[in-house]
Amino acid sequence: MKAEVEQVKASKAIREQAYETLKHAIIMGEIPVGTRIIETQYSKKLHISRTPLREALRRLEQDGLVEYRERKGVTVSAFTLEDIEEIFMIRNALMMLIVPSIVENVNDEHIEKLREILLRMDVSQNNQDVKALAVQNREFHRTLEHISDKKRILRAIDSQEDYIIRFSEVTIASIVRRSNAHEEHHHMVNLLIERDVDGLSGLIKQHLEESKETCLQAVQERKNSKE
Repeated sequence: MKAEVEQVKASKAIREQAYETLKHAIIMGEIPVGTRIIETQYSKKLHISRTPLREALRRLEQDGLVEYRERKGVTVSAFTLEDIEEIFMIRNALMMLIVPSIVENVNDEHIEKLREILLRMDVSQNNQDVKALAVQNREFHRTLEHISDKKRILRAIDSQEDYIIRFSEVTIASIVRRSNAHEEHHHMVNLLIERDVDGLSGLIKQHLEESKETCLQAVQERKNSKE
């Protein structure tokens, strides 16, 4: 019986790993839109049998990342503007739920960490270093989110992490040009120090909404340029 339980756990771990590996690769563009996922090829690449691969592909289909096409098999789907808007809506709504807990839990150590990130962001902003700022921007927001210590909500937010990183890469150049976005990060820390829940909630809501609109605009411009 113990051996059977261990076998089930191992099988589940393989399926989960295959799913996460493919999900990350698709979202980050490592497997381009329109690519055919040929089972024999990908089972060899991932060093797994075709059964867990098929189960991973079914989950990816539910996520909208792949689709089954007649006579073409499984292909990687493109993100639509509706997909992007929905992903931002989910993430932003979850973020607003934890703002009161962030204000309640924040301490001097958290403030020091956020300020240290902001100092590095100041340099990247001044140097127009898009790549560095993209990483630091996400580090700032993740640090802010995790002050809440709302583990279940944070797991839900983290489940959107690959998407947010991908979209940040698409839009970060626009965000660099929108200097007030970086100024808002400094203001967030000041509101945290003041423990101003309403002020912080309003600013974060505005900040996230503008990030969503910036992303949608950048993606639309890309689509228009290809037409």
